[in-house]
Amino acid sequence: MKGALLVNLGSPDSTNTKDVKKYLGEFLMDKRVIDIPFISRFLLVKGIILNTRPKKSAAAYKKIWWKQGSPLIVLSKRLFSKVSKNSEIPVELAMRYGNPSMLSGIQNLVDKGVSEILLIPLYPQFAMATTETIVVLANEIIKKHFPLLKLTSLPAFYNNADYIEVLSNRIKKDLDILQPEHLLFSYHGVPERHIKKSDITKSHCKIDGNCCNTPSKAHEFCYRHQCYETTKLVAQKLNLKEGSYSTSFQSRLGRDPWLQPYTDATIKKFAKNGIKKLAVVTPAFVCDCLETLEEIGMEAKDSFLENGGIKFNTIPCLNDDDAWAKTLTNWITNWTNNS
Repeated sequence: MKGALLVNLGSPDSTNTKDVKKYLGEFLMDKRVIDIPFISRFLLVKGIILNTRPKKSAAAYKKIWWKQGSPLIVLSKRLFSKVSKNSEIPVELAMRYGNPSMLSGIQNLVDKGVSEILLIPLYPQFAMATTETIVVLANEIIKKHFPLLKLTSLPAFYNNADYIEVLSNRIKKDLDILQPEHLLFSYHGVPERHIKKSDITKSHCKIDGNCCNTPSKAHEFCYRHQCYETTKLVAQKLNLKEGSYSTSFQSRLGRDPWLQPYTDATIKKFAKNGIKKLAVVTPAFVCDCLETLEEIGMEAKDSFLENGGIKFNTIPCLNDDDAWAKTLTNWITNWTNNS
């Protein structure tokens, strides 16, 4: 029997500093998140970050926490509920970090008689710290606990016509109401070195403004290219005028260069240059989370208003949008019938 596993990033179990510290420890010790030698990573994470950041992060989580729990977990469960209800095969939900764990998700499918799994990382664009780490962990779990289980992973869907359709329609609903002067596509940032490490050609990615527009096999695993491509395809779908939209990258950590332009600096610049009405969409995420609700919805909004902006709006992620849930279900059905 076939089955599908939806996997999102994850969240602390609560806003308690102890739970946040546990979650950050698991997340930041992943060598595909902080890709430095183990000893250096251990000293950085255990010796510095986990002694200072959990309290601050816990305060941020408290700002966006819902009565039902973590927004990301709640929204992921709602999406999962709609997909599983209409799927012809068993579907489970798991998180890369925290709960429900990937081991439990795979175990639940096996308990239902599943022998072949479609792994669906809930990230439109490929990145070491998202899609790759999910696929690697899934394979490790299967090798260790379920050696006879067959695994297929859904490729990055940043340019999938169905995805672009539902994303564009979701954005259009708010654009028609908000009528912003500018639409900013803000994607989660990654270190520039991650882009070069993911270059399967070992020579194409220069991050120079040209390589992402030059056809190459490297684009299959290039996060930067896939982000800009998502923006381009949505802009085409919505007939956005050149200059009325742009792309930036948020959430950086440490001193190494990350993908630019940076979202915080971009938003401040827009306000100072006279843009009064700004809307921000975050297509690196399919469910709203700390990075969309607090970093953009609160911090970025405050910055925009403090620097001269008048109206700032965030456009929600796809979350459990009916059309999005239907699209995921259709992908599962197509895989079931054609594999």
